Amino acid sequence: MSTEQGSSSNYRRSLGTVALTAVGLGSIIGSGWLFGAERAAALAGPAAIFSWVIGAVVALTIALTYTELGSMFPKAGGMVRYGQYSHGSLAGYLAAWANWIAIVSVIPGEATASIQYVSSWDFGWAQGLYDGKELTGTGVAASSVLLVFYFFLNWFAISLFAKTNTAITVFKVVVPALTAGALLLAHLDTDNVTAHGGFTPNGWSAVFSAVAVSGIVWAFNGFQSPLNMAGEARDPGKSLPKAVIGSILIALVIYLALQAAFLLAVPAADLSQTGGWSGLSFNSPLADLSLAWGLNWLALLLYADAFVSPSGTGMIYAATTSRMIHGVQENGHLPGVFGRVDPRTGVPRPALLLNLVVAFAFLAVFRGWGSIAEIVGVATVISYVTGPVAVMSLRRLAPELPRPVRLRAMPVIAPTAMVFGSLVMYWARWPLTGKVIFIMAIGLPIWAWYELRKPWAELKPHLKAGAWMVTYLLVMAFVSWAGGEEFGGRGYLAPGWDILVVALLGLGFYGWGVRSAWPNPSLAGVTAEMAVADAREGKSNLEQVAG
Repeated sequence: MSTEQGSSSNYRRSLGTVALTAVGLGSIIGSGWLFGAERAAALAGPAAIFSWVIGAVVALTIALTYTELGSMFPKAGGMVRYGQYSHGSLAGYLAAWANWIAIVSVIPGEATASIQYVSSWDFGWAQGLYDGKELTGTGVAASSVLLVFYFFLNWFAISLFAKTNTAITVFKVVVPALTAGALLLAHLDTDNVTAHGGFTPNGWSAVFSAVAVSGIVWAFNGFQSPLNMAGEARDPGKSLPKAVIGSILIALVIYLALQAAFLLAVPAADLSQTGGWSGLSFNSPLADLSLAWGLNWLALLLYADAFVSPSGTGMIYAATTSRMIHGVQENGHLPGVFGRVDPRTGVPRPALLLNLVVAFAFLAVFRGWGSIAEIVGVATVISYVTGPVAVMSLRRLAPELPRPVRLRAMPVIAPTAMVFGSLVMYWARWPLTGKVIFIMAIGLPIWAWYELRKPWAELKPHLKAGAWMVTYLLVMAFVSWAGGEEFGGRGYLAPGWDILVVALLGLGFYGWGVRSAWPNPSLAGVTAEMAVADAREGKSNLEQVAG
């Protein structure tokens, strides 16, 4: 075993079900609850309620495929490893790159959200942090301070992270629930549901698009955080599925309550003046509504939570992205230094520093919460599609590997998850879909640096196994461009038929992907590593019995 592989042993297996659920729930309830209700309503109107349900169903279906994978391979940065195990370096790298882009960009997004809420304070210096569209230079500087704070909390020890995060998550659950209840009691205008364009003022296509670009995918994307912390789970076979599924369901209830409260609390006069839901523009949506109905105490609480909720999520993502970088390094696509884990604290510090630098870069380019949320949504979906393919591929390639979580319905769940992921990518609308796929291509030179120097006989099977992923992204970009006008396309596909085409493409590429899997060196390596670990555990148990 290499030094880098062995470094995984420096992680502390100290996280139980409650702590992992707090990690998942803390990731899901970040800045999304502060802005998601307004952005979803602006796109879909009152029908935004359905957008949250659709988003949760998509996330839950995809999450079920990853819980089996996470329990099979309880390793740090798990989400960037599974595609490598099933298909080798090309498909594995593309999935890892997409996943890392989606997660690391959330960190500056959380900092941006906090500062954007502060800009509503009744102080000149605060109002100078945000110009209505993006952070000013002062706002970027303030967000940078928050980024350093997130990484500082992760620098010292995983135990400090777990204790801090669990406490923050309790606060993050209580405040949104209190906010929804208080707004519903303060003002409940049911006419908002039917007036101002009706229940679906922008049609059902807007309901679907809201899933991808209003922050809903951003929010539910947090389910993967427990999987990326699997290397620190005490009993991953039991705790991971409970944490992943539980965090999604708890968050759905909270988000539905918040969306309903927002829809019914918006003053009718505001909707009339702005020409309906699409004209709404709040700097601090829930806090502004609280002030509108005299709930000054709630506005103050929300201003405080605008630091706590995003900071809690930013802290979690700083931790999970560092584990992802460690996983990418073990996949063979980063220098060995990023595989080092501090033996005293159990923290991958070089990876943590790399992500801090990248987070600063994202903050400099994308200065508004909305623009970051759109990028995160599409990149997340691209990373999702390897899970359904990998889980069924590994059932074919390595049926003998232990699976603490094994669902009988997985042969149905996996292709359904692939279809859902493809649809959400299409719903994101052209040209956003094409832009994010282009960002995926930017990462290929790193893969090429490590892989193209290998002999052709060694490289060929990786290219062959990854061809489905490359082709899938190109085809999805083309369909998005040629698709329905309601989804930003050229209108070459009629409404309804475009959805059918995307669903069939998802099924077709799912079948190709499963057939393309092969017993590559990464799978052989992790299988051998697991066998050694099992042997050591068995020897330890025998010694305890003998003693």
